[in-house]
Amino acid sequence: MKRLKKFKKLIALTAVAILSIGIFAGCGANKDSETGSIDKIKENGKIKIGVFSDKPPFGFVNEKGENDGFDVYLGKRLAKDLLGDETKVEFVLVDAASRVEFLQSNKVDVILANFTVTPERKEKVDFADPYMKVSLGIVSKDGKITDPEQLKGKKLIVNKGTTADAYFTKNYKDIELVKFDHNTEAFEALKDGRGDALAHDNTLLFAWARENKGFNVGVKSLGGEDTIAPAVKKGNEELLKWINEDLAKLKDEGFFKESYNATLKPVYGEEVNPEDVIF
Repeated sequence: MKRLKKFKKLIALTAVAILSIGIFAGCGANKDSETGSIDKIKENGKIKIGVFSDKPPFGFVNEKGENDGFDVYLGKRLAKDLLGDETKVEFVLVDAASRVEFLQSNKVDVILANFTVTPERKEKVDFADPYMKVSLGIVSKDGKITDPEQLKGKKLIVNKGTTADAYFTKNYKDIELVKFDHNTEAFEALKDGRGDALAHDNTLLFAWARENKGFNVGVKSLGGEDTIAPAVKKGNEELLKWINEDLAKLKDEGFFKESYNATLKPVYGEEVNPEDVIF
């Protein structure tokens, strides 16, 4: 009888322990779910935004060591509209392949890293309304590659986790892809002759080719027009709704034309029509 009572007591204590663990675990889960919420962002006093460090003129670190570019310009405005001060933003540097993971692991609240909207990505993150248009392009020495068919049996440089990587992996099995994590590495490989051409967003290639004489964008548009949009963690409907409302206001007041003139026009000059790039 004594053993039975002890056994029942042990079971009761175990149940309490399990319940306690469940409660603490539940609290932890709730805390995690609040990460990225508007209240949590305000409590932290800053919004964490993932941007590129090496993709000028969209997201890069300038000669002063500061985050700069079109996406950064937008990020500062989001911080101003949400927190009343454009300096209340922490820019977190990401590469193309890590953008989804940084949202899923709560390392950032928003991704503004020239993120092209695709059906596959929509399954993993929630995209806000788009603010840019983009297509794939191909740059090569003297623009000699004018058709992807010319690359069969040759080497094409792409960045891991980009739409260029996905597009050529799916559609051109007989083109050898040379993949890099970072834009800087990829473009250096092109200049060093480690690939016959490089595929990336045409908006980036137009800018890069202007700065690198001897290279031209031989394929200006490939695979149709896509859009670029902010992204938040899957299910973060509150922040997504706020961003969409703010984007609508910014479009109405002409903010994106302003940001184009400040960050993109100095690079593109008069060769690119703003309406082909921004909404």
